[in-house]
Amino acid sequence: MVGLGAMPGYGIQSMLKEGHRHLSGLEEAVLKNIDACGELSAITRTSLGPNGMNKMVINHLDKLFVTNDAATIVNELEVQHPAAKILVLAGRAQQEEIGDGANLTISFAGELLQKAGELIRMGLHPSEIIIGYTKAINKTIEILEDLVEKGSENMDVRNKEEVVLRMRSAVASKQFGQEDILCPLVADACMQVCPKNPANFNVDNVRVAKLVGGGLRNSTVVRGMVLKNDAVGSIKRVEKAKIAVFAGGVDTSATETKGTVLIHSAEQLENYAKTEEAKVEELIKAVADSGAKVIVSGAAVGDMALHFCERYKLMVLKISSKFELRRFCRTTGAVAILKLSQPNVDELGYADSVSVEEIGGARVTVVKNEEGGNSVATVVLRGSTDSILDDLERAVDDGVNTYKSMCRDSRIIPGAAATEIELAKRLKEFSLKETGQVILAWCSITFHVYNISWRTSENMLLVKKQKGLNVLH
Repeated sequence: MVGLGAMPGYGIQSMLKEGHRHLSGLEEAVLKNIDACGELSAITRTSLGPNGMNKMVINHLDKLFVTNDAATIVNELEVQHPAAKILVLAGRAQQEEIGDGANLTISFAGELLQKAGELIRMGLHPSEIIIGYTKAINKTIEILEDLVEKGSENMDVRNKEEVVLRMRSAVASKQFGQEDILCPLVADACMQVCPKNPANFNVDNVRVAKLVGGGLRNSTVVRGMVLKNDAVGSIKRVEKAKIAVFAGGVDTSATETKGTVLIHSAEQLENYAKTEEAKVEELIKAVADSGAKVIVSGAAVGDMALHFCERYKLMVLKISSKFELRRFCRTTGAVAILKLSQPNVDELGYADSVSVEEIGGARVTVVKNEEGGNSVATVVLRGSTDSILDDLERAVDDGVNTYKSMCRDSRIIPGAAATEIELAKRLKEFSLKETGQVILAWCSITFHVYNISWRTSENMLLVKKQKGLNVLH
């Protein structure tokens, strides 16, 4: 006989591992998933807007985050629920594509799902709710075309005043009260690296260097790169330098085959060492003869190679990250050479100055290219703690992504939630023309556009009154 506890599973029970939960039907599956998404939405909703509250998150590595950036919050939370994970992915997709608005995405999705839950309890089928929401989306896109400010499509992305004006609201949502300092810095950095065709603007060309110490007012923009490490060797400054970049390192290369050398006397040992030294010196001298004043290594720098670099007055930098090495090549116009050898003239890069500076107790290498020709600019942020610097970096990222959006499509709509309230009014009018149960979904989306827009408007009206700005109604 088989004991009761040893009975094998049947049906779906036999296919799933032990400890699983199987939910089915509207009550169990759909409504519980909606509740989970609603809880995630409630976490981030209180951080929406410039007066939103900061959250303190400690991730699995015990790293502390103090921020109101929803993308950072949901990325660091360990969300296990499958439906809530979809909401996290939606916020992440919004952050990657647009660079801002992750909080609104999650909050608005949570609100719509909560209202959909009420409609399901009233007896509507989910497919009818989906049809209603889809019609509302299509109508919203049509209405938005009519709400665009006239003349905004002709914006000059190289006009600093106009760029700063449009960037303020995005930066203020992360660092309220600091936007007057941050926006001009971000605008300068973006305009320096903006290509001839603004549509090709790349957000990766604006870098951030965070240095603890000082305050935000000490922050600057460098036309070039700031490397957070010291130069190798004693030469710390070079002006108008040609630069050779070696991705494989500056050291004696190991042979492909292994062998054994028998040395019978001290003279043979000395000759062996001299041969190796002569080979390294020959390679370094060839680099110096090419006109290079700076050598950049992507890997180890050998002691013997460093000795000959000092002899030939070559400044040596080490960049371990291959991504940072690529950005350095973009900044200087150099070509990364895989093997230590004499570079061609067209493989050399150029910088107006390469110098080691001490900022706030940290030694950094500043690569400047004021004359142009570079495609990377660096915003040097100063702050008292790492948490403040991390949050400032997120504000800079939002500003840079806003500039990217301006370059692709410069059209704007009224702010302070005026657009959302107008959308809600027009959607309500249009919904009255619909018939059947779909109208309930229309009413649902209209109610929540109102709900979120009033919350946003309270925040934005307060900001605009404090700043003495006109408010669009």
